[in-house]
Amino acid sequence: MSFSSSLKILQPLPLNSTRSNDKPLLFDPFRSTSKFLGSRFRLPSLSKSNTRCRSSPVVAVSDVVKEKKLKPSSNLLITKEEGLVLYEDMILGREFEDMCAQMYYRGKMFGFVHLYNGQEAVSTGFIKLLTQRDTVVSTYRDHVHALSKGVPSREVMSELFGKTTGCCRGQGGSMHMFSKEHNLIGGFAFIGEGIPVATGAAFTSKYKREVLKEADCQDVTLAFFGDGTCNNGQFFECLNMAALWKLPIVFVVENNLWAIGMSHLRATSDPEIWKKGPAFGMPGVHVDGMDVLKVREVAKEAIGRARRGEGPTLVECETYRFRGHSLADPDELRDPDEKARYAARDPIAALKKYMLENKLANEQELKAIKDKIVEVVEEAVQFADESPHPARSQLLENVFADPKGFGIGPDGKYRCEDPKFTEGTAHV
Repeated sequence: MSFSSSLKILQPLPLNSTRSNDKPLLFDPFRSTSKFLGSRFRLPSLSKSNTRCRSSPVVAVSDVVKEKKLKPSSNLLITKEEGLVLYEDMILGREFEDMCAQMYYRGKMFGFVHLYNGQEAVSTGFIKLLTQRDTVVSTYRDHVHALSKGVPSREVMSELFGKTTGCCRGQGGSMHMFSKEHNLIGGFAFIGEGIPVATGAAFTSKYKREVLKEADCQDVTLAFFGDGTCNNGQFFECLNMAALWKLPIVFVVENNLWAIGMSHLRATSDPEIWKKGPAFGMPGVHVDGMDVLKVREVAKEAIGRARRGEGPTLVECETYRFRGHSLADPDELRDPDEKARYAARDPIAALKKYMLENKLANEQELKAIKDKIVEVVEEAVQFADESPHPARSQLLENVFADPKGFGIGPDGKYRCEDPKFTEGTAHV
């Protein structure tokens, strides 16, 4: 698999815009022959002769690539050091999720566990460009986002095991990863629920800089969500608010083509989600989410725009999950040929091939990275397994605003400490 991009950028229209033929609205810098990789039917192409653009166009990814290729030192998109960082992060995500599957079926985890296998290029391509102060808001498929943001693997695994050493002290579980230290603010189980939170986080950054005059505040927020969320009201409301206030946020759609068992092509009138951005006054971008280098180039520009105060961007990353919706899903609804087609485009294998062909690394270096990650993940399991379960007294902590209300009895002790608190309920 090559790393030539199939990317489209659609720019928003200013209120006083006029038709223009010399600055087309639609960019297709890498001459993609497919309008939508997952589509079973051909979508009508947009006519360049009838398009419009705003006065200060967004720099297309093709321009970024061309500038790099003009430099005599290198025509590569990444250095060796950058490539090794990307590869290690993607291997960490894959090995961690594979281990989660083992632990789930061994009874170490409970509830719904949604794995990220196949989508690693999106998390790595975006999050590894962030600073510690930048914010990430995730979904129920959040383990790898947490890892990419720097949350230690032992803390994520412990959280999945429901232990006190987890990043949420065992109270969040698989779908509610949180780390104040790393500015990961969810982990949200309900679809669309995290988008307003992310919009609020972006507003905080803008407020700090413009109202509180914190000149060094250039923090950016990434809001991750899936294709199934894009027909929900929160999505449209927050696109509008983010564009209206020019918030420093990037809306990242991880379009894996399936909302549980509902095909994306059956659920929406126009499957090209990226085109919804300009309707609210922001650029819309489509990128191959199975290719970390393509994702990274798009992410650089989108994050850079947000950091420069130029407002939000909607990025649709077309990707694919290699497992069922959750570990409880037998995954019988998707076409086996479709699954095989995307498995052949494994983003980790593609990056490895690129690095070997361009002599950015050798087999021994990449094997050493994988061996190291295997040890890290195994140590995380051991740490989680040996960690203590939360005390009963922790059950009602951070639940009630009034600590003397329902959760604490007249004697000043937590009601859950009363031996009769769970009387009549099943004990697992």
